[in-house]
Amino acid sequence: MRVLLVPNPANPRSTGAAVDAATWLVSRGYQPLLAADDAEACDLGRYAVARTDIGAPELAVALGGDGTILKAVHLLGDVDTPVLGVNLGRLGFLSGAQGEDLQEALAAAVAGEVGIERRQTLFADVAVGGRHAGRYRALNEVFIGRGTGTRVVELEIKVNGGRLTRLICDGVIIASATGSTAYALSAGGPIVSPDVRGMVLVPVAPHTLTSRAVVLGPSDHIEVACPNPARADACVSIDGDQVPCRRMLDGVTIGVADHDVRLLRMDGRSFYDVLADSFLGD
Repeated sequence: MRVLLVPNPANPRSTGAAVDAATWLVSRGYQPLLAADDAEACDLGRYAVARTDIGAPELAVALGGDGTILKAVHLLGDVDTPVLGVNLGRLGFLSGAQGEDLQEALAAAVAGEVGIERRQTLFADVAVGGRHAGRYRALNEVFIGRGTGTRVVELEIKVNGGRLTRLICDGVIIASATGSTAYALSAGGPIVSPDVRGMVLVPVAPHTLTSRAVVLGPSDHIEVACPNPARADACVSIDGDQVPCRRMLDGVTIGVADHDVRLLRMDGRSFYDVLADSFLGD
């Protein structure tokens, strides 16, 4: 069994856990692997592989917080590898195990004795300079809005080809149900159960008194364009990572992707248990 270890190089607990996990896996006949830059950060160069050679490991273990789980999902791309998040960060809303239970979690995961949550993802087709610039996958959200500049942007939003609204704003978030508890929540969006398939559209700092979040269905397609060249200095971010925006953005089309993410959970907590502990507790 090949097991992808995904640490947070900025977190010493995470890099130490990567060493412990690699040692445990090797002692039991499993093959750990890490992306080359992660392996270097953890002094695990003998298990390094190029990102393009990660392939389809049987298991991925994200050692950190929710951001590290997002990193693991993006390293895997469309590969349907289950991801175990071991919380060594601050929030760990998506994690299925805690750092102090690392070896127990690894043993349960490789034995298949864990629960599985399927999480919907989004796709974003980006057009720049009159051509298609790429398709990206998001577990949490797609953000279209101002990048390094300080000026607001003007965005025209269509749903299924029909005009929904035109906003002068900092930007707009299109989030999955999973992402409803991330950036979209801080911008005033609703909390959505991960069992709900669809998208949440949340304007960010709109220059209006009437703007509201909108919940869309799983077959809907959202088009976001920059119709005013004077307010078109917009960039795209996928799960917090900015897509290169050296040229003027034409538009982005977002919808529900064909591939889900499988998150492993061994702690038995439901979404509502985690919600109560993380956001709604006294």
